[in-house]
Amino acid sequence: MDTAVIRTVAAVIRDAGGRVLLVRKRGTSTFIQPGGKREPGEDAWATLARELDEEIGVGLRGEPLPLGEFEDVAVNEPGWRVRAEVFLVEVEGEPEAGAEIEELAWVDPADPGDRIIAPLSRDRILPAVASLAAGQALPVPPGPPRSASPPGEGAHLLPIPRPIARGDHGGD
Repeated sequence: MDTAVIRTVAAVIRDAGGRVLLVRKRGTSTFIQPGGKREPGEDAWATLARELDEEIGVGLRGEPLPLGEFEDVAVNEPGWRVRAEVFLVEVEGEPEAGAEIEELAWVDPADPGDRIIAPLSRDRILPAVASLAAGQALPVPPGPPRSASPPGEGAHLLPIPRPIARGDHGGD
């Protein structure tokens, strides 16, 4: 039987020192990337804009740059996996906890410290950001194969070499 998958859109927000912003939802102990699930009819850009405004009170500046699609176990939904379209973004405004967000943390993607971080962020997204910052090719970590992938390929896509435009559904 296939494991159920939650599809999300997530942001990688970096500060001037290269640290990455993580958020912790109220009532949880685990830090995750800011972002969330698409509303009906939303594209990735609209989802990011809405979620970042609601969660941390910032707006998008410029065009989000696709980092890739990553998948791992979901932390708050036992038996589920989460698959995120991840974008490097620049924001307008100073991030502050809002909506269901209780805490913000800036972490070094190469050494995020001892915080409890969701596997999707800790094992997939942060290493990709650290590799990108070091000028290396993005890693393709092992993972469960997708049914549409040739045998032996994981469920992690390499970045798309173009910015996502407003209204672009990323092939959806």
